[in-house]
Amino acid sequence: MEANPRSTGRLPAAFLTPGSSSFVDFLSEHQPELLPGNRQLPPVKGVIEAPHGTTIVAATFPGGVVLAGDRRATMGNMIAQRDIEKVFPADEHSAVGIAGTAGLAVEMVKLFQLELEHFEKVEGATLSLEGKANRLSTMIRSNLGMAMQGLAVVPLFAGYDLDREKGRIFSYDVTGGRSEEQGYAATGSGSIFARGSMKKLFRDDLTEEQATTLVVQALYDAADDDSATGGPDVARRIYPIVTVITDEGFRRLSDDEASEIARSILERRLEQPDGPRAALL
Repeated sequence: MEANPRSTGRLPAAFLTPGSSSFVDFLSEHQPELLPGNRQLPPVKGVIEAPHGTTIVAATFPGGVVLAGDRRATMGNMIAQRDIEKVFPADEHSAVGIAGTAGLAVEMVKLFQLELEHFEKVEGATLSLEGKANRLSTMIRSNLGMAMQGLAVVPLFAGYDLDREKGRIFSYDVTGGRSEEQGYAATGSGSIFARGSMKKLFRDDLTEEQATTLVVQALYDAADDDSATGGPDVARRIYPIVTVITDEGFRRLSDDEASEIARSILERRLEQPDGPRAALL
């Protein structure tokens, strides 16, 4: 009788067998039920109510890219959480912002982080930024069954491309379709308003400081018109999560840095409630 690997303290044979450098492929072969898209849902009528993350924005600048998100999660017409985190590092030079079903999205991000780490350990090298974007596309596509039941995950992926020496942004649809965005991008319920804000204010020569201010301005405009997007909450000291990715790696702005940007914008909005105007030619 073969001994149980758990009782002997040994790794199962699956962990010792050479195979793909993709952890998702490994999981699909040996324990597919653990993948988010393979979960079996109980039969329900109507739309499944679950907390949803909303608006994520990104903008490039010479030397890197900024990725930011508001802090509100909604469930129907209710606020499910006021301080949810929606922006996560994928690895040293890339990050993911989540919109859609919050629980599934966070689980997918954790799996994506593990996917990149597994590849690096097996291959002894990191994936290119394009390769990372493709891996995320495959993971989103595998969640299509859940998306058709109302549990969609639509992230925004951004990172610093070490080969091209610049920041890049990738957006997705629920089928895993991937598009590279030029300059700026937004996803989530308030994305139409955030994109409109950035369209008028974005320039190719923004400094890092200007880029971080730009994305917070866009989130403010999104919150102004979209009830599912949360603006800076001064009373509770809840501010947008703002991250910067350069050749030096991923960095999340501290609460003090994020609050300083948000407060400066709030002060200016007292004089210009609709925000700054784009320069006329």
